[in-house]
Amino acid sequence: MAVLIETTLGDLIIDLFVKERPRCSLNFLKLCKKKYYNLNQFHSIERNYVAQTGDPTGTGKGGESVYSDMYGEQGRYFEREDLPKMRHTRMGIVSFVNNGDNMLGSQFFITLGENLDYLDDQHTIFGQVTEGLETLEKLNEQLADTNNRPFKDIRISHTIVLDDPFDEDARISFPPRSPSPTYEMLVKTDQIALDEKEDEDEGKTAEEIAEELQQREMAEQAQILEMVGDLKDADEVPPENVLFVCKLNPVTTDEDLEIIFSRFGKINNCEIVRDRRSGDSLQYAFIEFDNAKSCEQAFFKMDNVLIDDRRIHVDFSQSVSQNYKYKPKSQQQEAPKRRQSPQRRPEVKRSHQRSPSPRRRRSPSPKKDKKRDYRREPARRRRSSDNHRDRDRSYRDNNRDRRDNHRDSDRDRRRHDRSPDRRRDRR
Repeated sequence: MAVLIETTLGDLIIDLFVKERPRCSLNFLKLCKKKYYNLNQFHSIERNYVAQTGDPTGTGKGGESVYSDMYGEQGRYFEREDLPKMRHTRMGIVSFVNNGDNMLGSQFFITLGENLDYLDDQHTIFGQVTEGLETLEKLNEQLADTNNRPFKDIRISHTIVLDDPFDEDARISFPPRSPSPTYEMLVKTDQIALDEKEDEDEGKTAEEIAEELQQREMAEQAQILEMVGDLKDADEVPPENVLFVCKLNPVTTDEDLEIIFSRFGKINNCEIVRDRRSGDSLQYAFIEFDNAKSCEQAFFKMDNVLIDDRRIHVDFSQSVSQNYKYKPKSQQQEAPKRRQSPQRRPEVKRSHQRSPSPRRRRSPSPKKDKKRDYRREPARRRRSSDNHRDRDRSYRDNNRDRRDNHRDSDRDRRRHDRSPDRRRDRR
C-alpha cells in the first residue's frame, strides 16, 4: 500500500491508510496506475504550509476522481471520509483537497509544516510521506509569486505503485505508456525550465562577471538615451574611422592638422570645431579617415604628440551623431532662397531695431523738463506741514477771540435790558 512519486526535485514514497480511508486509497492508487498524475505541476506552494498538485490543467480548478471511469460524470467527485479522525500534526501528511462541497477529486496536497490543525475538519488525510523528507525541504524553499505559484516549473515526472491491495476493475482503462509532454509544457511557459540554470554566474570568474555587469549598465544607459531622444537606436555604435583630437592650440588650422595626420592614410575630412559667433577654435577636432585601419594607426602613434607647442590627446570618436547628421564644410549646401510669390508684396529689409509703437511714443512734457530734487523733498514737506500747523493755530485763536467778543457783547446787552431806564422806556 505504497506509491513512489518521482518529481523534478526528488523522489517521495507515500504510505496509504487503506483501512482508515479505503475509498481515498483506491482513488489515489488507481489514478497513479493510470499515469494520471504524470507531468502534473505543483501549481501552489506555500512555505511552511502545503504544496498542492494533482490538477492536469495546472490551474487548481480541474481534475476528477477515478470513479468517473466507473460511474460517468456523476462519479467525477466522491464524498469525503471523516472517520476516524486524523490530524495534520507533522510535515509530510498527504490529504485530498476539498472542493467546497465536502467532495473530493484528484487534487491533493502535502503538508510542509507542523501543527496545521485548521486543516483537520476541511480536508481528508489518506497517507503520509515516509521517505524523501529532503525533497519536501526543497519544495518548502521554493520561491513563489503573490498567487503562491512557484517560479520554477516543478512537476511529477512519474508514479509507480509499489503495492496495490485492490482488485482490478474492467471499467478502468490503463495506458500502456506514460504520456508525452505537450508543446505548451515545453515552450509556452513563463516559469523557469527544468534544465535552466537558476544562477547565471555559476562557473564564471570575477572578471567575466564584472564585464557582464558593465555591458548591462551600458545597454541600460543606451536605452535611457534612446527614450529621451538623444539616440535614434539603442544598438547604434559610433563610426570606427573617425578620430577625436583635443587639447589643440587655438592657432592650429584644419589644413595643418590634415597634413600631419595624412601620413597614416587618406583623410576624407578634417575639421576643427569652432565657435559659431566668433569663429574661434574650441581646441578639438574630428578627423575622418578612409578606413578603420588608418584610424587605428593614428590612434596609437599620435597620442601625446607635440603640435604647435601643445601636447594633444587622441581617442576614438564616441559621438554617434556623425552617423546621420555630420557633414564636412565642403559638402554642406546653402539653403535655397525662398521663391517670391507674385501675389505677395515685395519684402522690405527691416533694421534690427524695432521702431516704437505710436502708442508708446510720448512727447516730452514741459512740466517734466526740470528734474525734481528728491533729496530736498523731505525738508519741503516738513516746512509745508509746519506752515499748515501755524495757520491752523492762528485760525483757532481768531475764532476763540471772536467767540469771546460775541459773548461779552451779549452779556452787555442783557444787562442793558434789565436796567430801570430801559424798563421805563418800554413803558
